[in-house]
Amino acid sequence: MTINSPEDQKQLQARIAIGDQQAFTLFYNAYYPVIYGFARHLLRSDELAVDIVQESMLHVWRLGTKLETVNHLESYIKTFAKRRAIDMLRRRAVEQKAEKTLGGNWKEEHNDTEEGILLREGRKILQDGICSLPPQQRLVYELCQQEGLKYEEAAQRLGISAGTVKTHLKLAMRFLREYIKNHSDLAPLLIIFKLF
Repeated sequence: MTINSPEDQKQLQARIAIGDQQAFTLFYNAYYPVIYGFARHLLRSDELAVDIVQESMLHVWRLGTKLETVNHLESYIKTFAKRRAIDMLRRRAVEQKAEKTLGGNWKEEHNDTEEGILLREGRKILQDGICSLPPQQRLVYELCQQEGLKYEEAAQRLGISAGTVKTHLKLAMRFLREYIKNHSDLAPLLIIFKLF
């Protein structure tokens, strides 16, 4: 069976509604590329787009007999996928805002995945490196990188020139990169996670 007309689509819906796996497979194969492309465009992520497709298809399957009340299945599944994608974007925006506000610590404290463990380990190595900095470089690093002050603001607070702040920060960053490289095989991960 191919889905060439609204009648074909209604027949397919009726078969899916009664649990016909073959009809669902046909529907899945026909609409996977449509929903995937749509979700990929919104989310700009292959992995998240696949998640949206799977969730949308599962939703259609679980509708069971309620599926017969859907007027236009393609519009219905696109709307469902769009709402899920928007929800995902909102969640991501909230997470990013919370991470920025709370310094990223809120997420890692509750994350026992491999990524969370590596992130905690990486932060520990970075913190050890910061503690090993000469006092003035450490102070400049903390003000500029951790508190987010501009060179001029840090300079004013420390009573030194903005150029001196810039030099201290440059030296601190160079030291930390070397420290991490020498104390861990996590250096590439730290760069990916933008720890410094």
